[in-house]
Amino acid sequence: MSKKKIYWFCQITGWTLLIMVEFLAYWLEYGFEIDLFYLAIANIILGILLTHMYRLAIRHWNWVRLPFHQLVPRVLTSVLVLAFIMTVVNVPFDSELLPELFVKEPVAFMGYMLSWGKTMLAWILSYTAYHYVERTRDAEIEKILLKTSIRETEAKVLRSQLNPHFVFNALNSIRALVIENPNKAQQGITQLSNILRNSLLADRRKTVELREEIKTVEDYLALEKVRYEDRLVCHMHVDPKTTYWQVPPMMLQTLVENAIKHGVSKPVGGGFIELTTWLENDMLQIRIRNTGVLGDKEESSGFGLKNTSQRLDLLYGPEATFRIFQETDNVVCAEMTIPMQSDSIFKRVPEKATTE
Repeated sequence: MSKKKIYWFCQITGWTLLIMVEFLAYWLEYGFEIDLFYLAIANIILGILLTHMYRLAIRHWNWVRLPFHQLVPRVLTSVLVLAFIMTVVNVPFDSELLPELFVKEPVAFMGYMLSWGKTMLAWILSYTAYHYVERTRDAEIEKILLKTSIRETEAKVLRSQLNPHFVFNALNSIRALVIENPNKAQQGITQLSNILRNSLLADRRKTVELREEIKTVEDYLALEKVRYEDRLVCHMHVDPKTTYWQVPPMMLQTLVENAIKHGVSKPVGGGFIELTTWLENDMLQIRIRNTGVLGDKEESSGFGLKNTSQRLDLLYGPEATFRIFQETDNVVCAEMTIPMQSDSIFKRVPEKATTE
């Protein structure tokens, strides 16, 4: 049933029961009188009409949007006005139809005001409270939707900022091969096209399976291996149970790129990169170790570290963690913990060793 139908059902049923109960009590005590029955019907119609007008007024002027201290005087004034109208209408008729009641009740007008005032107060408080709560609930829902929209927009911006960062570095690696080794250059172009394809998909997806991200990292490292040759040593230990875990797209590639740029490329003899994944307490653990010295995080890591922390927080909330620290004098370690998403799909994969 729609809200409109429920409203009219409550209006008609409520006022009919209220007036008819009083009429039935009089009927049982004094007998049936047709004039009083007509007056009861008129009171039902008048009560519905007046309270409906209040409903139109409160909706037209948006009283439920007002602060509480401004809403209260308006509600009390409405109660007095509606009670006064009901009193003014009923007193003349009751004085003619029920003269004995006015003999017993000298201040009948005030009695009518109190009686109708309680009825109107109950109705108006119920209706106003309902709309006030509903408005507050709708505002909370709008706030949640707005926050979600902002988070979605921020996540898309963060993903889009990754794309130019790795493309130019990869192109520099391929450029050196065009004349020296055309076959490797062709292979490098294929690897770069794979990375670009994944980067385009990254702007459309919040997360990707870890195996896709690992493939992107492998393509990137293959391109960097061309430039650094024996100066770059790569080790990857990927637990097969983690390959279908959902991770932010291009995140690992960015961290690996930072590790090479700010770590491996610095020493004359080069260095190593080691990527390890495993499951612990139903959480994905990722560790990236590389040769290097961790200085100022903002200067040494650029946009990558801040981006990683923001993306994890936007996608997974406080359960996701990321930290980077100096493990030994010449080894930097980055660790992250990623919880399972509700829409993650884990498939059975063969237990096989990963390559180094």
